[in-house]
Amino acid sequence: MADVRLSAFVAVTSVVFVATAYSVVYGTYIDTSDPLLSHLPHPLSQSIYWATKSNFLNVYFIKYAWGWTSAAFLVSWATSSPDTRTASRMLKWVTETAAWLVFTSWFFGPALLDRAILASGGDCFVSLPSGETMTVPHDFCFTKSTLTPAETHLFSASFVAPPGWEGKPRLRKGHDISGHIFLLTMSILFLADQLRPSLRHPFTHWPTIHKYAVAANIALIATWLFASATTSAYFHSPLEKITGYILGVVTFGLTQIPSLIKANTVRAEKLHPS
Repeated sequence: MADVRLSAFVAVTSVVFVATAYSVVYGTYIDTSDPLLSHLPHPLSQSIYWATKSNFLNVYFIKYAWGWTSAAFLVSWATSSPDTRTASRMLKWVTETAAWLVFTSWFFGPALLDRAILASGGDCFVSLPSGETMTVPHDFCFTKSTLTPAETHLFSASFVAPPGWEGKPRLRKGHDISGHIFLLTMSILFLADQLRPSLRHPFTHWPTIHKYAVAANIALIATWLFASATTSAYFHSPLEKITGYILGVVTFGLTQIPSLIKANTVRAEKLHPS
């Protein structure tokens, strides 16, 4: 049987690179790092549903990609046969969960992806009611704070905001590694890897509940592949998508090192028995 990890790798690589090439050839992507463009609707949002940030896939799935991935894995792990519920599988999940937190949420302060934006020339911007943008202290972006006219020290004396106006500062410019492509790539490869223990056993030996769990994992992999295509086709610059993909592959690759070491050790013992 072909290694499902290789199949998943070929699939996600093809999807990301083909959709990214499509976005370049047909000019369908929007540079989400540009503070003058990022807060505006996608130019294709009126004609293409998947080019809108409010599409259901983005709102209910992609934004919670690792949560969905974790749930699918944990159900599959819990319903699999006892001999496949190994600590090494759980360690892979813990490792990738830590990577998700470090890159997207917190790393002794700002997440690593946020640090990358700043290190490459980014800044914290807020969109004003006039359509202009204004830089504000980085802490507003790090804490995901909402800006109101009450912060009078930030605005000029002539600034007038509509009643109830609130601004949401965001890190822009710099190199914004696509967090979505990073998470989707990592999730696809992780779920494929976690299917391998089940696929070693005949389908007829699986408990009924585990059959449903495996089906859910496969469905989620298909969903993440489609999400990778829409993100690659309509959002981020080409380089930001490619670096997100590379980061996802490398992070997954780190979880494979212990297995490779073990396999090489076993192979060496067979070739040179004591």
